[in-house]
Amino acid sequence: MPRGSLALCLMLALPCSAPLQALDLDSTTVVDLSHAYNSKTIYWPTSPTHFELRELAHGETEGGYFYAANAYCSPEHGGTHLDAPIHFAKDGQTAEQIPLRRLVGPAIVIDVSQAAAADPDYRLQVTDVEAFEQEHGRIEAGTLVLLRTGWSQRWPDRKAYLGDDTPGDASNLHFPSYGEAAARLLVEERGVAALGVDTASIDYGQSRDFIVHRIAAAHDVPGFENLTGLEQLPPRGASVIALPMKIEGGSGGPLRAIALVPGEPSAP
Repeated sequence: MPRGSLALCLMLALPCSAPLQALDLDSTTVVDLSHAYNSKTIYWPTSPTHFELRELAHGETEGGYFYAANAYCSPEHGGTHLDAPIHFAKDGQTAEQIPLRRLVGPAIVIDVSQAAAADPDYRLQVTDVEAFEQEHGRIEAGTLVLLRTGWSQRWPDRKAYLGDDTPGDASNLHFPSYGEAAARLLVEERGVAALGVDTASIDYGQSRDFIVHRIAAAHDVPGFENLTGLEQLPPRGASVIALPMKIEGGSGGPLRAIALVPGEPSAP
């Protein structure tokens, strides 16, 4: 093992009979896929509140040492976050019930950024998935699918990112995401573990029936929304760790997602 490396034994979507694999972080790039939470964090237009950080303590104590603490408040669905299946399925899994195997595993990145640049209402098509598989191989069961639209570069400009910034009105949103037929192929036929995207929803902005959410939730497939950094990942070969706040009974929650890309030097 190289000097200074950290060996982690991770069962990244491997069969139970497979040997543990040591991960050398000295030869792995770790990519942050989450936006930071702050006063500019984007929430759905109908969200009644946003992220709030309130200072409780910040300074020298009577004991002569520095101490800082804050309180925060946030709706579940905003910023880089998880959609638990119960978000759109009455009997779906809540945030703490989602198996870790759906949150940790091999990832693929389907890039539709060129199509999305030409059409902000673009939806992933079956032909896009088929073209990906023709070039990179069949998408295996248990894969975390990440859809790159290029929208993360618009963060945190609400109007550019959502297509509209009218408070309380979600009727004029325009951004790309998954299409119904492609979602059915990925969830029902390929058996993927999760659907992620670098926009505000796994349904496109003009959706009224949220069919992709419903397809995913019916199969206990979580969603990762408002991802970033997908341009740093290869189409295949990265592993993703997407761990949300473990809110008992939650329909979602803030998500710290990272990708591990082998064969490249880690950032300092």
